Amino acid sequence: MKIPENHALVIFGASGDLTKRKLIPAVYDLKKQGYLPEGFYILGVSRSKISDEEFRTKMTDSIKEFANGDADYEDIKRFSESLHYLAIDTSDENDYAKVKEKLLQLDIERGVSGNYIYYLSTPPSLYGVIPKSLAAHKLNDETGGWKRIIIEKPFGYDLDSAIELKHQIEPYFNEDQIYRIDHFLGKETVQNVMVSRFSNGIFEPLWNRNYIQHVEITSAESIGIENRGGYYDKSGALRDMVQNHLLQLTGLIAMEAPASFDATAIRNEIHKVFKSLRAIKKEDVRKNVIRGQYTASHIKGESVSGYREENEVDENSKTETYVALKFFIDNWRWGGVPFYIRTGKRLPSRVTEAVIKFKPTPHPLFNMSDESKFGNQLVIRIQPDEGILLKFGMKTPGSGFNVQNVNMNFHYSDLSDAYIPAAYERLIHDCMIGDSTLYARGDAVEEAWKFVDPILKAWEDDPSIKVYGYPAGTWGPNIADDLIEGENLTWRYPCKNLSNDGIYCEL
Repeated sequence: MKIPENHALVIFGASGDLTKRKLIPAVYDLKKQGYLPEGFYILGVSRSKISDEEFRTKMTDSIKEFANGDADYEDIKRFSESLHYLAIDTSDENDYAKVKEKLLQLDIERGVSGNYIYYLSTPPSLYGVIPKSLAAHKLNDETGGWKRIIIEKPFGYDLDSAIELKHQIEPYFNEDQIYRIDHFLGKETVQNVMVSRFSNGIFEPLWNRNYIQHVEITSAESIGIENRGGYYDKSGALRDMVQNHLLQLTGLIAMEAPASFDATAIRNEIHKVFKSLRAIKKEDVRKNVIRGQYTASHIKGESVSGYREENEVDENSKTETYVALKFFIDNWRWGGVPFYIRTGKRLPSRVTEAVIKFKPTPHPLFNMSDESKFGNQLVIRIQPDEGILLKFGMKTPGSGFNVQNVNMNFHYSDLSDAYIPAAYERLIHDCMIGDSTLYARGDAVEEAWKFVDPILKAWEDDPSIKVYGYPAGTWGPNIADDLIEGENLTWRYPCKNLSNDGIYCEL
């Protein structure tokens, strides 16, 4: 990894949970690995009135708890000297004069020379306010050094709000300065989708409509909404997971090989995939998109509440905690190949993976076991038990030619000596060196919303479209199985262990 130029990281919302749990521990890990420049400091900005020392003490505790690996006392102490804090009213444009004054003072002390990253760890309502206020005090001016701004999802609530957000930020920061962070893309195994595809000649001849029957992406969580009822009931699984994480993974799987491995070329190809998504018409939403909501149940003998019984959730809520959809990508590579996505809360396990299901042989010659009839599958596991699994047929020992499926797999845990950076660690470092490859681009965000928006509008306009209940601890509504095209085909039901699957597997 490259060492960045001297710069400052300015975190708005520095007293919040994201800063404590993810951002400061990630930057500490970068320091520990030797990937921070000599001239570097962090300025935390928030409403809370605390001193530098109080901020350092809180962040020291968070590093001890959340850092990726062992945290050394002396290392933490040295790192904490780079932490500073400023209390302002972030909604008051005039208060940003204090930010400018503080930065100029710290620049002299730390030798930074005007290179700043602004991290908006704030409610989305401030995404338009902070850039405008920074610009009012020329803190977006790159004459004396580069300026970059990181914003967290959600990048809008629907297409109209996404466009509005763009119009709020772009007068003050251009697209090259804007880094829309999606921590999902910072995972090593997500990045390995590109490496597996484009560094191995065996896959490219097969990676198309001639040999692939369908593509299936699952992102399951075993937990419920925990204490996020107020947020989640206004969001739902389609907005929270599909519009960003899972469509981005779809883009990596379906993209054409870029001309070069740089941010512009890669993001251009992902944008082309999103432009090729076939819109799901309003009248087709009912049959191509299944939404569900978990109901009260018992999991391993423990009583679990249903979604509508969770705190801050409307007792008549129709917000989906599960969604499964079938869609198509209308281009030469993928014409006619169905893509399936499903995600949900309170499913049997926490697992994210992509399954490439290859077409069966054109003429069956052998006696196939029930499992082997599902054919060859390439499974790319994002989490947990990260790795890659290939399923293929082998002769069962003994007389005759009976065939059963066997597994050939690789686990990331086999690379025991390799240091694997956490997602935020990788992404923050990428912004520090000006690499936007793993950040969402504005035009791609809009295309994703164009695909999702008609589904949301159909649900809103047609109350007869059902929200199917599913008992907590199951794989969602049974009707979702009907989405999968093909006789005797269904979803892969993954276990915690990459090599195992089955709806009743022990987790």
